[in-house]
Amino acid sequence: MKYLVILTDGAADYPIEELGGQTPLQYAKTPFIDELARRSIVGKAATIPEGFPPGSDVANLSVLGYDPAIYYTGRSPLEAVSMGVELKDEDLALRCNLVTLSGEKDYAAKTMSDYSAGEIETADSRQLIAAIQSGLGDEIFVFHPGISYRHLLVWKGGFDKEVLLTPPHDISGQKIAAFLPRGRNGDALLQLMRKSVEILGDHSINKSLLTAGHEPATSIWFWGEGRKPSLPSFAEKYSLRGSVVCAVDLVRGLGISAGLTPITVEGATGGVKTNFKGKAEAALRELESGQDFVFVHIESPDESGHQGNLDNKLWSIEQIDSQVIGTIVAALDRFEEIKIMILPDHPTPLAIKTHSSEPVPFMIYDSRRAFTEGSSMFDEVHAEKGPFIDPGHTLMDYFIRL
Repeated sequence: MKYLVILTDGAADYPIEELGGQTPLQYAKTPFIDELARRSIVGKAATIPEGFPPGSDVANLSVLGYDPAIYYTGRSPLEAVSMGVELKDEDLALRCNLVTLSGEKDYAAKTMSDYSAGEIETADSRQLIAAIQSGLGDEIFVFHPGISYRHLLVWKGGFDKEVLLTPPHDISGQKIAAFLPRGRNGDALLQLMRKSVEILGDHSINKSLLTAGHEPATSIWFWGEGRKPSLPSFAEKYSLRGSVVCAVDLVRGLGISAGLTPITVEGATGGVKTNFKGKAEAALRELESGQDFVFVHIESPDESGHQGNLDNKLWSIEQIDSQVIGTIVAALDRFEEIKIMILPDHPTPLAIKTHSSEPVPFMIYDSRRAFTEGSSMFDEVHAEKGPFIDPGHTLMDYFIRL
């Protein structure tokens, strides 16, 4: 038996008046998903345990079968694993976004204009982070470049520091004053953020971006702090060898921590526009080359949700259907037995432009049989009629043992 998970990050949403009261999953044209849904179990899973923030770190940990109450140590340590940055037990890792803030002179008076600095290109962002490391890095604070706007700060010996931080995508369009670093040691991070404005403002990359009509990266922003993770391998848990196909360091790092082989796909960006078909083809190659399990992560719907862009979210869902699921459906006869699970990790509703904690719809297809409880559609409403998996970290067991 082969096992394939397609994780459509943030695809779940709320009903939208502009769509006649439907969600994007209901409204989007998804003939290939619908074809599978008619033979599948469609239900809901609570991927965010009570008391946990509705982040992709917590949710993907749950989807992969790990109880966040036992294994969650923060988002950024997983990204550090992906980036090849070795953390010591006493270190604190933090996500360092490149963001675009409004132009007020007083830092606290600024507004979060764009949490991703316009989905800045990696080649540009790496030069900016190099300048930040040169100007602000030392034996305590070390900056590491990542992908696009997503980067890393390692606070050496900072494991016991008390900081209260806010994800920048949670405050799009809002004044930042109420969301600046707080806690006993928050001021140290705030000073780095303030100083970054001068370094970035004078950088030639930002001047070139402005000339090209692109948003500049005007500040760094810290969040997602955590300590070194320790997970039992996926193979130990499920006796399956597997791979992870993704373009974001968080999921790649989670996969590596779980003993999954990371697969890089040319043209996969971690943004709205990505190589959808390339990810599907990579997953098929992994299964055909001997892997038992492949986890495919697609960021596009989540980015669209954070941007509040309905057209992009509908487009991303339809691209997943045509380019990812369509490619997989066309290859089903290559496998004697295969199970496929499709689900978001969490909702990213357009109305709030950030993650929410509601249970997500999931769909499980098994090539050996057509489930009598099959649904005509895969969406939030039809999923209400199926099984409800709570806690969410047991969904993987349900998928594999079904």
